[in-house]
Amino acid sequence: MSRASDQLKLWLPQHWPMWFGVGVVWLLDKLPWPEKRLLARGLGWFIFNVLTIRRRVVFTNLRLCFPKLSVQEISILARAHYDSLALGLFEVCAGWWAKKQDLPPYRVVGAEHLDAALARGKGALLLTAHFTTLEIGGRFMSETRSMGGLYRDPNNPVVAHLMRGQRARHMSPAVHFDDLRGLVRGLRSNAAIWYAPDQGKRTKSSEILPFFGVPAITNTATSKIAEMTGAAVVPFFAKREADHSYTLTILPALENFPTADASADAVRINEIIEEHIKHAPEQYFWVHKRFKARGPGYPTVY
Repeated sequence: MSRASDQLKLWLPQHWPMWFGVGVVWLLDKLPWPEKRLLARGLGWFIFNVLTIRRRVVFTNLRLCFPKLSVQEISILARAHYDSLALGLFEVCAGWWAKKQDLPPYRVVGAEHLDAALARGKGALLLTAHFTTLEIGGRFMSETRSMGGLYRDPNNPVVAHLMRGQRARHMSPAVHFDDLRGLVRGLRSNAAIWYAPDQGKRTKSSEILPFFGVPAITNTATSKIAEMTGAAVVPFFAKREADHSYTLTILPALENFPTADASADAVRINEIIEEHIKHAPEQYFWVHKRFKARGPGYPTVY
């Protein structure tokens, strides 16, 4: 079936509620940022206290990753996470649709590290993780330097259609996460490609390795990709600041990477991600079941 036919199907009545929701969010995105932050706090309160979407998952993840926190501290952190999730929705809209002059204030620290990595001529894996600032951080990066990226289609076809369009608009190349050849081609053409390996699933390139000291399915393919292409692995992270600005931090390319031990390399990446999570723990994507499907010998925590 042609792509045009697939797109026509998106306008069938069963998709109208989603299109209506997209339209509402698009209109709300036109509000000034102070009003959007206020709405986000209200929406975060409503989801946390009324809808309770994945609240048990969030509490479980936080207890596992921060065992020294008290019950009250976990609850405060979880509540702050839902505000962060809600604000992330407005940040998605800004990342997709906002003009450059309408983006919130941000600063870029360490752009010279990406320049140095690309000067080698073998591309760069822009190593990051699934934070609630993911979309707007990608937009900041694309405004700073030309960037490609891996993407995964969401389950909802309307959202998937919109996301594919925005990926193609802001990223070059935009590569589906299953397209290893496309990723390799992009790196060999000396592209910088957004890459977040922190949501593991059972594959040939996964192992059970510690994340905050807790066994979790972990992607070990980063070493293989770097070895195949010679690409530098350059960590970068976006963080909301207390003054409502954003900091995009680009770190130096990993030295002595990859090694002969892909498991040790993956643990090293987990530790880099953990360190950044500690700077703003409420901004990580705790609604994801990070410790699911670990197999025999591991308790079912959700």
